[in-house]
Amino acid sequence: MKKYDEKHANAFGFRSGFHKHFAGGAQWRSALKNIELLQQLVCCFSSSSSLLFVGFIDFSIYSGDSSQKSVIGLRRMPKAPDFPLDCPSWNQALTCPKNYPPNHKPATNANRSLNLTCPGYFHWIHQYLRPWKETGITRDMMEKARVAANFRLAILNGKVYVEKYRKSLQSRDLFTLWGIVQLLRWYPGRLPDLELIFNCHDRPVIRSRDYRRPNAGPPPLFKYCSDGWSLDIVFPDWSFWGWAETNIRPWKNVLEEIKAGNKRSKWKDRVPLAYWRGNPRVAATRGDLLRCNVTDKFDWNARLYVQDWIKESREGYKQSNLGDQCTYRYKIYVEGWAWSVSEKYILACDSPTLLIMPRYYDFFLRGMVPLKHYWPIKSNSKCKSIKFAVEWGNNYTAEAQAIGEASSRFIQEDLKMEYVYDYMFHLLSEYAKLLKFKPIIPPNAFELCSESMVCPADGNRKRFMDESLVKAPTDAVPCTLPPYEPSALGALFDKAGTSAKQVEMWENEYWDKFKRFLLEPGNLKSLQKLLLFHIIPGRVGSNHWPKDSSETSLHNTLCKDTHEQLTLHHAKSGVKSVDLANVVRPDDVV
Repeated sequence: MKKYDEKHANAFGFRSGFHKHFAGGAQWRSALKNIELLQQLVCCFSSSSSLLFVGFIDFSIYSGDSSQKSVIGLRRMPKAPDFPLDCPSWNQALTCPKNYPPNHKPATNANRSLNLTCPGYFHWIHQYLRPWKETGITRDMMEKARVAANFRLAILNGKVYVEKYRKSLQSRDLFTLWGIVQLLRWYPGRLPDLELIFNCHDRPVIRSRDYRRPNAGPPPLFKYCSDGWSLDIVFPDWSFWGWAETNIRPWKNVLEEIKAGNKRSKWKDRVPLAYWRGNPRVAATRGDLLRCNVTDKFDWNARLYVQDWIKESREGYKQSNLGDQCTYRYKIYVEGWAWSVSEKYILACDSPTLLIMPRYYDFFLRGMVPLKHYWPIKSNSKCKSIKFAVEWGNNYTAEAQAIGEASSRFIQEDLKMEYVYDYMFHLLSEYAKLLKFKPIIPPNAFELCSESMVCPADGNRKRFMDESLVKAPTDAVPCTLPPYEPSALGALFDKAGTSAKQVEMWENEYWDKFKRFLLEPGNLKSLQKLLLFHIIPGRVGSNHWPKDSSETSLHNTLCKDTHEQLTLHHAKSGVKSVDLANVVRPDDVV
């Protein structure tokens, strides 16, 4: 397990290749001798000039292959008759109606060719359950997970029972339970009996380092995400059935809205910059991302907007329609307190996702590959990494567009609700096989059904449950779960690592070429006038300059690691200089 954890923690390594020469370099070198353009390059890193350095890179090894699974078929949709909600019966007796079929056999003439192999991310089901493969799951193991639980759920004879321990944030527990109830309406009578413990918070809880001894028996705890140091079992999050507090509709509806939004503007006609909108206060990494926003001095090719959910709720969520947010060529994904629900909505746009390399993963992300489904962004150098990604995409438009289309296709096809239910079905079925005890109804549990949840609800909760209600069993059989193949998971790791390493090498070469080019002898004279632009913290005030012409003072530079400093001079003539460069705007230095 330690070896696996270490490998996962370093899964996204980096690799690369470059041109030995730069075609057309002489023309650009001549242009760069112009001081004004050179100032733009160093101070603002303007898009037009940055294309020069993208040209240094050999992208011949880039694979434009954006194909998905070789076999794509249509899933059979539910057939009539529908089984609508029976709220009158619920309101009268406060017991779950019995009009919904307890089991359902697929039609005898069902086309078995529709029984496709599940998408690649289903492989991870085996890995999530691997800690209990040899020992199985005992009741004692499960009881240990209760300390971190929001609820305990039992499925017996096709019915759902829940025992609640503590309230979750907002309506997470409600819509998670609603999703499980809908799974049993989608596949009635097919789920085995089981008990499980669920935690609705963001971050993983079960640390692998605490269970390294043989037969240590970690508590099986279901969560929305995990990381390379944890053993939490990853389950789809509540928002697939709607996020009432933010007015985000169920996934099936949102997916259609985003698909329509994609069609409203061609990719090449979109704003050629990177876009992000969200709440920066939930995590330091988001606050750090805001440093990459455009200012009157710098442009990192990013347009970043703060989302105020309180203001949005007062104004009717006018700026929160996810179908209207595919208007930029590039979308940025950054984690929040843990993984972020926003991930699937961003990836659904057919604009390439600039994915700031995450620590946490949900149930589907590790089925996606850098350079094929998204562009990896270094978390410790966000601004420069975003800048390069946008310049690359605007210079290699066909390849960039292919990444966006592959991502959108993955989300539209491999993450549609039919596959979400199949993932839940297989995860719970494989989990149930490991139980070494007979599931029972928890002592303080009550039965859950669609009527008991939606009939007394109101507002967005009622609306979203109505929209995501499964009205009839499906005639389709679940997709075929691929067998446990460590080599297949290893191949996914290797492919992700190779692609991400490739990008980092391209990016490093880009900035190295940039620096070396500016330092060539022919450009040194012009560079003298630009030395002042390397000074931080963004402004040299009058108090920083030496008071006497015979004195000098020091000012920190951007070289954070070497603690390099620049010398400030103030001559009797009044001329101020930084090392050898005269200051053009003495009190407006960036």
